[in-house]
Amino acid sequence: MAVKALERITTLSGTLKDYILLTKPGIVLLVLITTFTGMYLAQKGFPPTDLLFWTLLGTGLASAGSAVLNQYFDRDIDALMERTKSRPLPIGNVSPSSAFWFGVVLLSVSFLIMFFFTNPIATFFTALASFSYISVYTLTLKRKSPLATEIGGISGALPPVIGYTAITGVLSFEPLVLFLIMFIWQPPHFWVLAIKYAQDYKKAGIPTMPVVKGIEHTKLKTLLYTSALLPLSLLPYFYGMAGEIYFICASVLSSIYLLLTLAFVFSKKPSGSFLFFYSIIYLALLFTVMVFDLRR
Repeated sequence: MAVKALERITTLSGTLKDYILLTKPGIVLLVLITTFTGMYLAQKGFPPTDLLFWTLLGTGLASAGSAVLNQYFDRDIDALMERTKSRPLPIGNVSPSSAFWFGVVLLSVSFLIMFFFTNPIATFFTALASFSYISVYTLTLKRKSPLATEIGGISGALPPVIGYTAITGVLSFEPLVLFLIMFIWQPPHFWVLAIKYAQDYKKAGIPTMPVVKGIEHTKLKTLLYTSALLPLSLLPYFYGMAGEIYFICASVLSSIYLLLTLAFVFSKKPSGSFLFFYSIIYLALLFTVMVFDLRR
């Protein structure tokens, strides 16, 4: 009896882990950080606890549900790539129907939470982020054009807008600044990964930038976008959203990002694992310092 009980617990634990993996928790964490930043800047301080809880829960579930449905629709190509073939759907740990309904439930609960506990405009942007990621990026562009990376960046750039409008109920210039930073950050962040796994994407028939235009062209575009991040990252200071500490930190962080990208461009090695890792740290630190050095 004890052995069977232990086996059931182990099986349940493994199943729970697979479902958590489907939600891409690392991405959800970044979404929560950027959503919180938008709320904090709009409130000019710590947001009301109840509104903070419901907004973060709603956006987190929306991100998780979108990630699950993305993997549901991409399960065939995920099975072809080394990087993704061990995900729960390709290896059969979660059935396609279970994943589909799991994603639908997560999104449905998310939209209900946003509608009843925030406001219509924040709910609209939450739905827009999920729609653009699933319908525009995953189902329409990903298998057809390298523009999927840039256009698909709309969904990933909306969380701070959701957070800001959850507080204010209106769209203003400040959340658009946060949107621009996120929007420009995403393509170079992804292209470094796309270069590393270019053969994987080619085998799966996904026309990423390195597959269609080549590695050198992709490196140059990565440099172009990273260069644009430097002045964009300083806009919160010039528009009175953050102070001098933010200005200094953003200048240093963005300059390091640019220098690392330059080194990557002139390197003969296709892999830029450290640059990919730094891009994540860069965004997290940038938004954290923005919160810390808020101008009230």
